[in-house]
Amino acid sequence: MPRVGDDPVMTEHADIEFFWDPICPYAWQTSRWIRRVAQVRGLTVRWRFINLAILNEERYDDANSLEGKRAPHERGRRMLRVAASVRADEGDAAMGALYEAFGETMWSHESEPGAHFMEHVATAGHLEEVLTRAGFDPGHAGAADDLSFDDVLRAETEEAVGRTGRDVGTPIITFGPPDGPSVFGPVISAVPDTDEECLELYDATLTLCRFSTFSELKRSNRPPLDLPVLASRAD
Repeated sequence: MPRVGDDPVMTEHADIEFFWDPICPYAWQTSRWIRRVAQVRGLTVRWRFINLAILNEERYDDANSLEGKRAPHERGRRMLRVAASVRADEGDAAMGALYEAFGETMWSHESEPGAHFMEHVATAGHLEEVLTRAGFDPGHAGAADDLSFDDVLRAETEEAVGRTGRDVGTPIITFGPPDGPSVFGPVISAVPDTDEECLELYDATLTLCRFSTFSELKRSNRPPLDLPVLASRAD
């Protein structure tokens, strides 16, 4: 299995860099939207790492701020260690298919009655399922326990928040990397219905990001996430 030092240098051009943690359902929704935009516009996307466990490690002692979040964030870390192992072996281009496999196995199915879907996430069985689905060696699942990959995760997490500032989450998107504008979000509960609406949201986001003096728009009233696994839990 490749080690951290074997991680390839990413030199190919990309129109967008998308920093993802597979444990975040909002990042998954945004990734589905950006894939659709990329397909319609003919854009290239580089999928990079940001880990919520690393990003929030200084906040876990405050029970009021992150109650119940540490365990799922650590599951995200396990999955990203596996992703780092795959990237070291297969190259940066493998990350799109791997992230898609993570998302589909986590968010795009109905959970079993009486079971919490998160119990299976980032287990050896789940990781091997994801790797097989994406067409990679299931032996990479062993990297979930390899702490040496945390150096890669930490470096990319720090790079991501270096572009936006620290009071953010995932996803972080850079337009025209590495020096183009970066933003946390957009945070969306569902992918817009049509290609035209997807492009409208993309163009609006890019327009706002190009103003260096613009920092934030936010509303906390939001519809439920449009994800089958969460809908089945609500029932």
